[in-house]
Amino acid sequence: MRRYAVMSSVSLQDFDAERIGLFHEDIKRKFDELKSKNLKLDLTRGKPSSEQLDFADELLALPGKGDFKAADGTDVRNYGGLDGIVDIRQIWADLLGVPVEQVLAGDASSLNIMFDVISWSYIFGNNDSVQPWSKEETVKWICPVPGYDRHFSITERFGFEMISVPMNEDGPDMDAVEELVKDPQVKGMWVVPVFSNPTGFTVSEDVAKRLSTMETAAPDFRVVWDNAYAVHTLTDEFPEVIDIVGLGETAGNPNRFWAFTSTSKITLAGAGVSFFMTSAENRKWYSGHAGIRGIGPNKVNQLAHARYFGDAEGVRAVMRKHAASLAPKFNKVLEILDSRLAEYGVAQWTVPAGGYFISLDVVPGTASRVAELAKEAGIALTGAGSSFPLRQDPENKNLRLAPSLPPVEELEVAMDGVATCVLLAAAEHYAN
Repeated sequence: MRRYAVMSSVSLQDFDAERIGLFHEDIKRKFDELKSKNLKLDLTRGKPSSEQLDFADELLALPGKGDFKAADGTDVRNYGGLDGIVDIRQIWADLLGVPVEQVLAGDASSLNIMFDVISWSYIFGNNDSVQPWSKEETVKWICPVPGYDRHFSITERFGFEMISVPMNEDGPDMDAVEELVKDPQVKGMWVVPVFSNPTGFTVSEDVAKRLSTMETAAPDFRVVWDNAYAVHTLTDEFPEVIDIVGLGETAGNPNRFWAFTSTSKITLAGAGVSFFMTSAENRKWYSGHAGIRGIGPNKVNQLAHARYFGDAEGVRAVMRKHAASLAPKFNKVLEILDSRLAEYGVAQWTVPAGGYFISLDVVPGTASRVAELAKEAGIALTGAGSSFPLRQDPENKNLRLAPSLPPVEELEVAMDGVATCVLLAAAEHYAN
């Protein structure tokens, strides 16, 4: 993974008044032509395409009539089994290289469990809390940026003070993090460790070790380690998965990490299986509340997934199909960004090796204008600032691109339009 820093011999910023005026006239004409096409294209969310969802059609016929017994003999149609069935837990343990005892399997969305553990910490306190977080004068939360908007929405909902730190190519800025956690009001942080949303950056072993060993003033400090894209490669290579819970245990901080992943963008986005990996003490605390909230997850669906995959290599085989579907789309976006924007020095973007997004930085101060122009042209983009807490990008420069959903033909039209909008916004900025 690398950030693609665009270096051009001639930057739009260096144009004199006459030349920028002529450029503005030309790009405005192209924008008007774009508007006349009456497009209706969507690049807002990282949704799997219909082709990708079709890969999992076989799931709909599983686990098979009259065959509802898990490996331990459990009838999956009945109540119980709060931890999920061992069949799917073992596959994910093998896939991530962690002990199966560490893995809980839940229903479709890992975001639901994230919301649960934060809300229960807020209401009751977690197993290391002196008091519920709601009793604290202030709860502060570390947010690597650009980051995942749905994460920030959870901590925003609870009124936490969200503190931004840069998300570097090897993970969160650890010098900043280590300084912030000296404050006992800092109770946690978000991390997307592999092919992060939206940059595609991956946390290094060194950063992971620093996260596991650093001293925190709050005894109940938690890292939400959302490994949503753990196996979502765009190539033939799968990333190394760090056993972050194991690192925490080795460092003497066994309860620090709440780790998550799911099958949401592997099988059926709305009907998959989520996974929660954490220490024995954390699992006991979680189960004490989860057992009141419900009687157990959808074990029929878990068995269907276990039968569909077979083993960890079966998961990787499915992900190779996804990579074959997604890679041409990402390549098309990068090709257009390079051909339309590179020579003018008005943007830089990430070149991810996996995940679902490309992070695009435009001329500072123009991201909201780019999104506005795109909307006028019938191209829906995720709102400027969405990758920052409270949707406030201090430089107003970042946009998240989601290439997965449209077919390549539509994606090409949409991205050519986005490039036109970036150039028009930059021309307006420099003309003024």
